[in-house]
Amino acid sequence: MPGGAVVIGGGLRELTSLQVLRTLDTGPRGLTDGNAAERLARFGENTLPARRTVSWPGRFLRSLRDPFTAVLLCLGLVSAAVAAWGAACVITVLVVVSCVLRSAGEHRADRSMAGLRDLVATTATVLRRADGEAAPVAREIPVDELVPGDVVRLGPGDLVPADVRLLRANNLSVNQAALTGESAPVVKHPVDAPNRPGDRRTGGAPTDNAPTGHGPAHDGLTRNGPTGNGNGPAGGGAGRKGYGPTGGEVPESGSFDAPQLCFQGSSVMAGSGTAVVVATGAHTRFAAAHDSVHPRGPSAFDRSVHGISWILIRFMLLTPPLVLMANAALRGRGLETLPFAVAVAVGLTPEMLPVIVTTCLARGASLLARVHGVIVRRLPALHDLGAVDVLCLDKTGTLTQDRPVVVRALDADGRDDPEVLHWAAVNAWWTLQLADLPVPDALDEAILDADDSLGEALLVAHDATDVRDTADAADAADAADAADAADAADAADAADAADAADAADAADAADTAAGDDASGHDVPGHDRVEVPGHGRGAAVPFDYDGIAAVPFDPARRLSTAVVRTPGRLGFHTLVVKGAVENVLERCALDDAERQRLLALAADRADDGLRLLAVATAERPARQRAYTPADERGLTFTGFVALREELVPSAAGALRVLADRGVTVKVLTGDHPGTVARACRDLGLDPGEVCTAAGIDRLTDRELAELADRTTVFARCTPEHKARIVSTLRAAGHTTGFLGDGVNDLPALHAADVGICPRDAVDVARESAGVVLAGHGKDLTAIDHAIMAGRHSSVTIATYLRITLSSNLGNVIAMLAAGLLLPFLPMLPAQALVQNLCFDAAQLTFSYDRVAPAALRRPTMLRPRDFLRFITAFGALNAVADLATFAVLALALRGPGGTDDEALFHSGWFTENLLTQALVMVLLRTGRRTAEAPGTFGARGVFGVRGISPVGRAAAALAVTGLLLPLSPLGPPLGMTALPSVYYLLLVVVLGLYAVALAVARRRHENRGARK
Repeated sequence: MPGGAVVIGGGLRELTSLQVLRTLDTGPRGLTDGNAAERLARFGENTLPARRTVSWPGRFLRSLRDPFTAVLLCLGLVSAAVAAWGAACVITVLVVVSCVLRSAGEHRADRSMAGLRDLVATTATVLRRADGEAAPVAREIPVDELVPGDVVRLGPGDLVPADVRLLRANNLSVNQAALTGESAPVVKHPVDAPNRPGDRRTGGAPTDNAPTGHGPAHDGLTRNGPTGNGNGPAGGGAGRKGYGPTGGEVPESGSFDAPQLCFQGSSVMAGSGTAVVVATGAHTRFAAAHDSVHPRGPSAFDRSVHGISWILIRFMLLTPPLVLMANAALRGRGLETLPFAVAVAVGLTPEMLPVIVTTCLARGASLLARVHGVIVRRLPALHDLGAVDVLCLDKTGTLTQDRPVVVRALDADGRDDPEVLHWAAVNAWWTLQLADLPVPDALDEAILDADDSLGEALLVAHDATDVRDTADAADAADAADAADAADAADAADAADAADAADAADAADAADTAAGDDASGHDVPGHDRVEVPGHGRGAAVPFDYDGIAAVPFDPARRLSTAVVRTPGRLGFHTLVVKGAVENVLERCALDDAERQRLLALAADRADDGLRLLAVATAERPARQRAYTPADERGLTFTGFVALREELVPSAAGALRVLADRGVTVKVLTGDHPGTVARACRDLGLDPGEVCTAAGIDRLTDRELAELADRTTVFARCTPEHKARIVSTLRAAGHTTGFLGDGVNDLPALHAADVGICPRDAVDVARESAGVVLAGHGKDLTAIDHAIMAGRHSSVTIATYLRITLSSNLGNVIAMLAAGLLLPFLPMLPAQALVQNLCFDAAQLTFSYDRVAPAALRRPTMLRPRDFLRFITAFGALNAVADLATFAVLALALRGPGGTDDEALFHSGWFTENLLTQALVMVLLRTGRRTAEAPGTFGARGVFGVRGISPVGRAAAALAVTGLLLPLSPLGPPLGMTALPSVYYLLLVVVLGLYAVALAVARRRHENRGARK
């Protein structure tokens, strides 16, 4: 057994089951405990390559790599180098707080993810023996302990625990959507003679059911459509329901198409099977798909942060040399101005930026997790959600449920005919009832749900049963004899025994059970139910007498129910349902009529409907078993048209996303007609659908142009999805991708933000930045996450604009004052206190309410936009500072130079805090909606009732600026009381500044609206 596993691929497909067992040194009875233990030690556990759990110190150190944090650390080191210990300590504290907040948020997300992983089933049923002579025993063992050579049992709902080769199968169908993206289940069966006649794709194979046996009624249709060219709308392999229109080639999926192979990551939809494990752990196709994914590139948040950080770095590197050179040239000062130059550079830096960014994102992520069940695994992913303008998603589970629904029942002329649906329901009911393992089939459930007669009859039958039960209970009460009740039980047992009697008496027993005696009269207690729409006295599906069922097999792609029709003594009715082409070739039709019906089916199928054909035939009653050979000379009844049931909330969510400026693009492996139909039904214009074949012929530039105007991409492989997402990103879009399978991993990594549901495969959850912990791929939850991301991004952008423009104005004013004044315009201690006050007030931005208008479009931190904003408003702020210098120079007359210096420091300190408070109120995004009526307008800027957190912080900042020079802390900081005339002149300066700010903001908003 080289390598511990048989390599999945062409070599394995060419081996027979016996050869595979010999290669793995095992047998149908499974491994012994000793062999299993030896192989487990030799080949390792059946797990993916171990995930590295990041420790708390590791998370903290990783947070230091954030560009904003790195800038602050550099400034802190420079401050310490020039003995500015106060600034160095403040910067260190801010860095530590930011890193702790970020690490805590990501640690909470990881704990939530661990909880989701615990919900996944982790056991498998395996045959093991105590020793070589012991009989095999079926055991439940952890999936991690499976080894190559183990023989496992698969049943409905099981996850395939490893890559396996089927040894036996009983109507087994598997969902491989997590691996291939194809929504239709795939029929799996053992194949020991590849390319054997009778199976057009991979060769027929024996199953556990003989042709005449009773098994689940799978209308097990391959992907062959009405004309047999192998293209069903679901694009879903040889699935039970892979029926549908023609046209378009299915992407080659390699070994996934092999009917004898099942792969880790898929799940059993129906049936059962026994298989031998051929690959585990890192050797599985599941692991190979994970390993082939390239590392994720920088996201939208990363690009924005790096751009803004480099703007700050350039400013800070330029400022100290300018200050030193200017003071040396004009004032003859030397290195004594170095602390002042460092203070100017520190003043330009938004020290609270890492804290504000982390707080905003962590708060938004926490609210999403508590209220909407959305887990943000990486905090920057929340910003990326707010910037998303293109959301790429699959159809199944997002737009449609993985469940069909009947749309119409058509006769041979394409007219609505309820009789067709009735016979389809008869087939569905009795093939299910006569199955050895009655597992409901999705299509049969849809047909039974759509047959109105069934629900009405159930109510009638239920009422009749209640009446009879009541009468029986009354008789028993009158008798008041327990012996009578025992006799009744014995009679019931006798009836059961009669039902199980020899074949010669079975027909008579069935006649009695059906409600007719030998002469054709109704038996009391079996009243015929009259069904509206089916004619007077028509029978419901369970009012027939089921005789036999010929179950589905991959070669026939149809199933047959044999029933005794009420009132038709001596005859059996064959009801056949299956793939259009396979049913039609068994009907008594001439070639012209058959081609007309095929064309009619293809026309309906091209509109996105999935079609089943229904036919019937009457045969003389017989005791001999029915076989597929009896499926001939049928009378064509009509078509049943189905489509996938739409997700109820999808249409509304799509409209909301469009209103929010998010373009939805559907990337799917399904048939173009099916996807287009679903989109139209949901109000999403599919336009011209592009298929994978068209994508392969395009260059990246051509694909970018196509992707910009195309809504639906069908027949996509994982590589196609990743290429489309990467092309959209390269074209300047911020992309989100919603996926849940291994086949979605490349696209999840290619997108700015990957999104997956809680029930996604483990590697998809680990790769995604956002996990929907609710049920399924809910677009409404994604909308909530996008809005939370926009809220956080708008808040961060508002903080940056206000802080950087104010700081830039102060730096310009400090440079000018340093050249014009014989003393420093502000002492380092004063600059530190001013920054601390402003920083403390800015913390409230994390709790500000954002105006709805700011959330209507995607929000992104664009460095060039910031540069234009801070340059314009920074210059305006510098003009206000210079005007304050003029007021101080003209209005203040101190008794001496020392007093003049203290008065100047006090006056500029007060003006700085007041202008910063004014900027916080006038330039914040939530100004127009944050206050209730009667606050901002009626009660002024600093009203009380309904005022926002930013408004309260601005008021506190203004009060601090006015009172600090007058307090006992003023003299130690080099400040003194100011004369009254200064305050009057300052009101004039601030009033003009407020008007200028309002005008500049309106012009900025109008310019943005035009863009």
